[in-house]
Amino acid sequence: MSAYWFRLRDPFALAAGLLAPFSVALALVPFRSGLSATNAALILVVAVVAVAALGSRTAGALAALSAAAWFDYFLTEPYQRFTIEDRDDIETAVLLLVVGLVVSQLAVRARRLQAVVVTDAAHLSSLRGTARLVEDGGSPEAVVEYVRRELVGLLGLRGCRFEYGTLMGNLPRLEHGGGVWLRSPGRVREYADWPDGETELRVFGGGHYYGRFLLDPPPGRPLPPEEARSVAVTLAAQAGAALDTAGLPHRR
Repeated sequence: MSAYWFRLRDPFALAAGLLAPFSVALALVPFRSGLSATNAALILVVAVVAVAALGSRTAGALAALSAAAWFDYFLTEPYQRFTIEDRDDIETAVLLLVVGLVVSQLAVRARRLQAVVVTDAAHLSSLRGTARLVEDGGSPEAVVEYVRRELVGLLGLRGCRFEYGTLMGNLPRLEHGGGVWLRSPGRVREYADWPDGETELRVFGGGHYYGRFLLDPPPGRPLPPEEARSVAVTLAAQAGAALDTAGLPHRR
């Protein structure tokens, strides 16, 4: 559901940037005789901020332009014309445009900063959860299972499984730097989208190879942010440390 929403969000926000100020200005028409231009402009600024909080900088800028245009058309004399005769109304329209542009960009920035904080907190929670499990004496199997579940949510996977001590097949690999690469004789390729089929995330502990997480992502979906991929690699390293501490057999 969330992935579907993210695909629709940008075009939806652009449409809202056009239609929300229009709808608000149209709703104010019955009250325009008793509503000052300044108050009408402030109400339209609220609509601009709402669009900016929902969408992108482009949607916010579009909403500011739309608000200024419909303020002119519906709420200043002569009505239903893109013409303003009163000097004060001209100044209000210009201020509406400028304030709308500035406030919309601030709203987008604030939303993005909030998203970064929430995401970083979630990543930190995953890492702390694994470390706490190890410190509390959790079995290597429990640590591996915890990391497996975290990888599903962190990377937006359809599924994930852990395979002990084998390197069968030549699969794309999520590597230490966070990139997804396919390395085979005569062919090296880096992916920007998830490749078809499984992607491996190898698990090492104490310099030994213990196994790999086999990631099952939605094919063709863009890779998650680099930060998420780096956290995934760190989680795999924590699982490797737990396996190494337990002294389990490893592949030489």
